[in-house]
Amino acid sequence: MSIVCSSCNVELYREVKFCTRCGKQLLKNNVDKRTSSLNLIIVFYATFLLFAVVSYLLYNEYPLNLYVEIGIESVFALMVVAFSLFDYKQIVKLYKIPKLNRKVLAFSIVFPLFSAIVVSLSIGYLNESLFGVSENYYSEYLYLEYPLLWAILFTAILPPIFEELGFRGFLFNSLQKVVSERITIIATAFIFALIHFSFISFIWIFPFGLILGYMRSKYNTLWYSIIIHFIHNFVVLMIDYYNFNYSLF
Repeated sequence: MSIVCSSCNVELYREVKFCTRCGKQLLKNNVDKRTSSLNLIIVFYATFLLFAVVSYLLYNEYPLNLYVEIGIESVFALMVVAFSLFDYKQIVKLYKIPKLNRKVLAFSIVFPLFSAIVVSLSIGYLNESLFGVSENYYSEYLYLEYPLLWAILFTAILPPIFEELGFRGFLFNSLQKVVSERITIIATAFIFALIHFSFISFIWIFPFGLILGYMRSKYNTLWYSIIIHFIHNFVVLMIDYYNFNYSLF
């Protein structure tokens, strides 16, 4: 394994602590980078865990409040962008349009259609069986004018954009610097599910996150995970919209 000295550009064919030509310390930079990445990961996790707790409390204290909804979504977006600035050069590359692969694109469309139907049926059944409640994303916005448009914005559009940037963008890149690719996929999926602050949701969000992480890893782009995330959320919302209106008759 060879390394290149950043000071004099000489190529060294074994791991050494100092450059044999200019004497510059070499290994410290790699250790510092790993430590810096690990610190950012810890701060990211702690920040978003605290954000999830505060959001949960605010939603319970001020239900059906558009200003609270906009405020929470805005803070989440700003936090994601702020963390992403630490690694913006690498993250920008993830938005490069990938070469069209029909099989991958077909999977990115068919899989979320299937997952949305399975999640809607199974999680709906579990919520009613275990807790006696029935969640409906569409009904949460009935207090607003044009509830479907607001529901699409907050459920299907904003989460895929900023959650993918945060978890499959910044967090994924940071974890890659300190652990293996496989652990990176698993860890980002686990943290992604944990941040949603729901045991029932964890059951499906974790494996869903594994798929998103795999797509991000294999094709080195965020576009496929954004598409999958959007279609899944949108279809779940449309199922809730249909169920709500159908139940009125």
